[in-house]
This record gives sequence, structure tokens and C-alpha cells, in this order.
Amino acid sequence: MADIEQLTSIDPKKLSKDEFVALLSSFTEAAQDGAQFDLSAMPPQDFARIISRASKDQIEAVMAQPALRGPILDEVFRRMEVHFRTERAGSTRAIVHFRLTGGDDFDRYQVAINDGACAITKNGEDEPRATVTLAPLEFLKLATGNASAPVLFMTGKLKVKGDLGFAAGFMSLFDIPKA
Repeated sequence: MADIEQLTSIDPKKLSKDEFVALLSSFTEAAQDGAQFDLSAMPPQDFARIISRASKDQIEAVMAQPALRGPILDEVFRRMEVHFRTERAGSTRAIVHFRLTGGDDFDRYQVAINDGACAITKNGEDEPRATVTLAPLEFLKLATGNASAPVLFMTGKLKVKGDLGFAAGFMSLFDIPKA
């Protein structure tokens, strides 16, 4: 039976994009059948390592699969609550919307920072201080410390509507796992 240790021991560089998608699909299917695999059980550094070692084509192929895209993005956003640095937020009160491109529509997530806490909701509708739009590939790279927000912004891969200054420092409110 597949488990989290097997997944974290695999080097994506040794797999084709189809093999990479099949591997993640098999773990996701096993989890749905009640098996041991649970993405939330994977240490953040291991997930960051997998993302750092996976090619652009591999990540894009995974994100093209709705059965994988949703659970992976949901878990990454859930972990933002866990990795939130209360002491860095101070009295910050803000709503940030993330719009992840691809597919027929955007995946939308709302990050609310209020009273030293961070809460994530899907498809939030509160008025945002900033809206960040980027592709899932760039988001996963950013969320795992494998990309820089300023570089993504300067190359046009990350777009910000609203308070650009706040958005520029937003990721500093989180402990970003490193591979």
C-alpha cells in the first residue's frame, strides 16, 4: 500500500510528466479509498522538495487534473493558516484574494487577516485590499519558497490589483517552508 514516505522518497526528476501525474493520482485515489495517504500528513519541507524537483511540465500536468488540482490547492491554502506569523501581522486587518488561472475559470481563495489570525475561505466575497492573480505553477513555487514574488511580478507572471505595497510584503506574514 502506498504511503506518504514512498511519495516523499521519489525524485520527480526521474519521472516523465505522465508518470508524475499517475503517481499523484494513485496516492489521491488511495486516500479517497481510505488508505494511509493524506497530503496534510506530508511535512511542508517534503512538499516543497517535490515541487522544487518537479519540472514545469510535471506541475502543469498535475494542475490540469481537477481531481488533483483542487485537493492540492486546498491543502496549500489550509497550511497558510498554520504557517501564519501572528507576531509579524501585528494589528494588520486585510483581505487578500488569490485568483489562480487555468481551466474554464479561476480557483478563488480569500485570505483574511484580522486580530492576529489568518482565515482562509474558498470563493470569499469580502472587499479585498489586494487581489493576486497567477497560474497554479507559480503559486505552488511561491508557496514552497521556490520562487520570488518580486521576480514573478516583474516578469508578468504575478499580477496585483489594489494595494501593491501591502501585496509586496504579504508573504512575509508566513513561514514559507524550504526544500
